[in-house]
Amino acid sequence: MVRTVTVLGGGAMGTACACVLAQNEGLIVRLWVRNPEFAQHMDQSRENARLLPGVQISDTVIITADAEKALADADVVLVCIPTRGLRDALGSLQPQIPGSALLCSGVKGIENETLLRPGEMIQQELGSRPVVALGGPCHAEEVARRKPASIVAACEQIECAEQIQQLMSTSFLRIYTNADQRGVEYSGALKNVIAIAAGICDGLDYGDNAKSALITRGLAEMVRFGRALDISPLTFYGLAGVGDLVATCGSRHSRNRAFGEELGKGRSCDEIVESMNAVAEGVRTAASVVDIARQQKIDLPIATEVYRVLFEGRSPRDATEELMARPLKEE
Repeated sequence: MVRTVTVLGGGAMGTACACVLAQNEGLIVRLWVRNPEFAQHMDQSRENARLLPGVQISDTVIITADAEKALADADVVLVCIPTRGLRDALGSLQPQIPGSALLCSGVKGIENETLLRPGEMIQQELGSRPVVALGGPCHAEEVARRKPASIVAACEQIECAEQIQQLMSTSFLRIYTNADQRGVEYSGALKNVIAIAAGICDGLDYGDNAKSALITRGLAEMVRFGRALDISPLTFYGLAGVGDLVATCGSRHSRNRAFGEELGKGRSCDEIVESMNAVAEGVRTAASVVDIARQQKIDLPIATEVYRVLFEGRSPRDATEELMARPLKEE
C-alpha cells in the first residue's frame, strides 16, 4: 500500500503533480525543491508564484529542500526535473532514495551526450528497476487548476503503471496505462521539437493552413522515427503522441511553441533563453533527435530544419522554403 509519495522538482510540473496527489485522501505528499530559499517561500506562501501564480498548494503537501526529510520512507518517487539537470540532482539524492520505492518520471527529453531517454537515465543513476513514464497532453497550468485532462502511465511492467494510474487518477485527471514505455518517452521528446516548428509558423504569421500541415507532417516524422526503432505506431497515435503534439503545438502554455514563435519573429536563441522563466526542452532535444536520425538514417526534414535554425544559424524563413522545395511525393 502506498502511504508516502515524494515529488522531486519545484517547477511547474512538479508543483502540479503535488497538487494532484494531494487530492488522494490519507496520502502523505512531499515536494522536494532544490533551492532552500525558494522552498521556504513556497512553504510559507503555499504558492509557486513564479510559474503557477494563483494556484494554492494544499497545506497537507510538505515542501522542503531537505532531501532526507523529503525522501524518508517514500513508497513512490515522482521525478519532475528537466533533462539537463537530472543526473546531477539524482546523483546527490541517490543515498536518500529508498531502494524499494517505485520510480515514476514526468521528464520529457533525450540526453544530448548519451542519447538516453529519461527512464534510462533514472535507471543508470538509481539502479535497474522499473520506471513508469508519464506522457500525454498535461500542461501544468491547467492540471494544477483542476481542468479535465487525460494522460498515460507507461511501463513494461504493466502492474507498475497500474499502480501509478490508481494513485494519481482524480475526478479531473484520467490516466490510461500502456506497456510501451519507449514509445511514450520518445513521443514526449519528439513533439517538443515539432512544437518549436509550429511556433515558428506562428511567429512568421504563416496562418492555419501551414501550421495544420506542419503538425500533420510532424506526426508522420514521429511515426517514421518510431518504426525505425521498432516502436508501434499506435503509441504515436495515442495520448502521448498526437494528443501531446496537438496540445504542445497549439497552447499558449507551451514553452516550446512560444520559443519557436520568438524565433519566427527574429529573436536569437540566446535572447529567448535569457527571457524565459522555464526550460523549453525541445531546444536541447532537437540536437539529440537529429543525432539519432543520422545514426539510424531516418528522414526527419522538419526536425532537421529546426536543428539548423537553432544551432546552425539558418533563418526560419529559409528553413520553411527548404521544406516547401522538397521533391514532390505521395503522402
